[in-house]
Amino acid sequence: MPFTLDEVIETLSAVGVETFDIRTITLGISLDSCADEDVNRCAMKIYDKVTNVARNLVPTARQIEKKYGIPIVNKRISVTPIAQVGGACKGDTLVPLAQALDKAAIDLGIDFVGGFTAQVQKGFKRGDQILINSIPDALCVTKRVCSSVNVATSAAGINMDAVFRMAQIVKESAERTRDSDGLACAKLVIFANQPEDNPFMAGACHGNGEAEAIVHVGISGPGVVRAALENAGELSFGELSDLIKKTSFKITRVGELVGREASRMMGIPFGVIDLSLAPTPSEGDSVADILELMGLERVGCPGTTAALAMLNDAVKKGGVMACSYAGGLSGAFIPVTEDAGMCRAVSEGVLTIEKLEAMTAVCSVGLDMIAIPGDTSVDVLAGILADEMAIGVINHKTTACRLIPVPGKKAGDLVDFGGLLGRGPIMQVSKVSPARFVRRGGRIPAPIHSMRN
Repeated sequence: MPFTLDEVIETLSAVGVETFDIRTITLGISLDSCADEDVNRCAMKIYDKVTNVARNLVPTARQIEKKYGIPIVNKRISVTPIAQVGGACKGDTLVPLAQALDKAAIDLGIDFVGGFTAQVQKGFKRGDQILINSIPDALCVTKRVCSSVNVATSAAGINMDAVFRMAQIVKESAERTRDSDGLACAKLVIFANQPEDNPFMAGACHGNGEAEAIVHVGISGPGVVRAALENAGELSFGELSDLIKKTSFKITRVGELVGREASRMMGIPFGVIDLSLAPTPSEGDSVADILELMGLERVGCPGTTAALAMLNDAVKKGGVMACSYAGGLSGAFIPVTEDAGMCRAVSEGVLTIEKLEAMTAVCSVGLDMIAIPGDTSVDVLAGILADEMAIGVINHKTTACRLIPVPGKKAGDLVDFGGLLGRGPIMQVSKVSPARFVRRGGRIPAPIHSMRN
């Protein structure tokens, strides 16, 4: 699908430039060739490969920004799940591999690296266990490394041993970064049905089905959709959906151009466009604001789930027609601290964690960037994780949790993580214990409709 500079200018003019940006160019890199029984040699191989393959990523992104006037907010790397690469290493820690990734990112000017990852939906291999045990240390000693663990799939069910263990890891990671309000947990995601080509952090990794290296792009655009709705007047549902589809089509075409241009300049194949509407804490860049422009008095009120379902569907329908390959998560993100409108609704008591859970059944990701009281027990954390994994497994969709139990703080207190991670109120969480359920052990079987062979 060819694109020209004139087409880009026409698209930007048609869309308007209200807070529009390309959220990320993410370069996926296979590290399979870096496996070594010596963890320090493995770390050196990882550093050398990442710095060699990604050496032109930041310069390329800057050239594209200058050429087309389109901000590219983040330049990122995703790598083969480190549990897989590090499984060959002797010893009981994979922290040196995280440090190698962090050093490579700093030296290259990369914002984040995703892939300190394990996939344990059916059980633990040696490398998985070592990586999971290494997560708190790895997130404490690195600045740009993100971690994710996939604990469930629609085909395998939910590994409840992994769910409980990850609840413990979340608590430990929060306590280890008490001085920064549990910030390590903002770089840790627990998944069901983790995609192999997701360009967004903190859940990106370079899956086994991917090429040796590949370029993925994540668009943004909630500000553009909001501007379109502000100027639309009263529309029927069909007309409203059509407007969102047309707007999504236009911003996705710009993302397609950026991805293909980056691919050409670096000599690396182009992968997918992630169509997700990704909010920021900036005023006017909120998914919640879009839902309220659709007619809700405040996000979280009755009708919110229906409005979000319609928005998510329209974004996908419009975006998929504008690109050759859509992938990743593709939909609408609802991270609380990263979305000023979501924070407002939480502060007013309209949006609760239970309502957010219902909303995750119809949109991308899941319970994302949610600050909760620091005294939330491991059992309650495991119950929240299990509930969200169940939504993903039953509905054959990706769901995830990025929960931050903020040490020493309670519901209603404010927390500020800075930058794109945002700020907001700590949400109330039930203290009623699911301990007997979450501690049973084993795996919740896959649903019957997973048997599609």
